[in-house]
Amino acid sequence: MSPFSRMAGYAILGTNIRSLRSGGVRAVAVTDEAIEKIKGMITSGALRAGDRLPREADLAAELGLSRSSLREAVRALSLVNILDVRRGDGTYVTSLEPRLLLEALSFIVDFHRDDTVLELLRVRRILEPAATAMAAERITDAETEGLRKLLDSIGPHPEPEELVANDLEFHRRIVACSGNSVLSSLLESISAPTTRARVWRGLTQTGTMAQTLAEHRAILDALDAHEPEIARSWATVHIAGVEQWLASVL
Repeated sequence: MSPFSRMAGYAILGTNIRSLRSGGVRAVAVTDEAIEKIKGMITSGALRAGDRLPREADLAAELGLSRSSLREAVRALSLVNILDVRRGDGTYVTSLEPRLLLEALSFIVDFHRDDTVLELLRVRRILEPAATAMAAERITDAETEGLRKLLDSIGPHPEPEELVANDLEFHRRIVACSGNSVLSSLLESISAPTTRARVWRGLTQTGTMAQTLAEHRAILDALDAHEPEIARSWATVHIAGVEQWLASVL
């Protein structure tokens, strides 16, 4: 069963539990069919980003669906930001931008446990150095100057929370310079849950503040020099430091 089907099952479970008990398998199957048909309209180009869906009765007749199954499918697809239900106005296909579509991943990541933070850091170590290398090839002088001002804004002795907030914004801007919106959205989704670990490290590990600030400067210098591999190496070292520390304390 597709992820959309599972989401539809959850929507039905939350809104019509009695119906599921009596005929749940059929309810999920019918809603799954409705989801696949709407998905087919979008992937085929019959519906494009920003388009308004036909009236419920007309669309149900066109697709050969019951209005109730169509309604459940629309509800499920709105949960994952494929459709946007506007009360009093109708239902629209969203922009389908990666940022929107990957919000479902953010929702799942919010349920992480402490022991999965290490796994998230490992994923970040795989993806973010590549994004940093891509940024080194594309970054402009104005963007590197903005990063330099960002680093200067916290001074040499920031509080741990201030440093982590600055760190998050520093890396967010760099990844945005990679020019890959999917990569940017993925990394934004997995970076937030590691915030607490990074603050914890700043509070408990001697020398972390100075090391982090120095690594940020090294990354920025590599970006400014348009040296992708050096930028990639420093980004790897930077993320690996947090990962190694967390592995040692868990």
